[in-house]
Amino acid sequence: MHNNNTIELLNIWLSLTKLQSNINDELEHALQENYSLSLNEFLVLYFLSQTEEKKLRLQHLQEMVGLSQSALSRLVVRMEAKSCGALQRHICEDDRRGIYTSMTDFGEKKFDRALETFNQILESVLSKDELKQKLQSLIEKI
Repeated sequence: MHNNNTIELLNIWLSLTKLQSNINDELEHALQENYSLSLNEFLVLYFLSQTEEKKLRLQHLQEMVGLSQSALSRLVVRMEAKSCGALQRHICEDDRRGIYTSMTDFGEKKFDRALETFNQILESVLSKDELKQKLQSLIEKI
């Protein structure tokens, strides 16, 4: 028999997971519809935008985005393609095995526009009274 606390913690975790999934779905839909970007592609641009030179080693980017090496590689190839043009690949000068990707000017502009939409959706979703009540209820249970 499971105690009530164990079940309650599981239910809280499930509620939080569902909430995050719903928000991710809204973000994914808006980014895809308006900018032809997936949420992971947006995150790649975000992490690159946070660096001084707008570039990162692929291995580091993989850890940040949380994708497998092959999934990130496919994503980066799509974003480097002429149809997107948001990224550019570089071979590391010091270590010929290392590969960097950097954001192009086009990618930077695309990210800036997408970021506005991203923030609008988060503000809209996170400011709903229903969501505030649900979160408050979950916090009180913890």
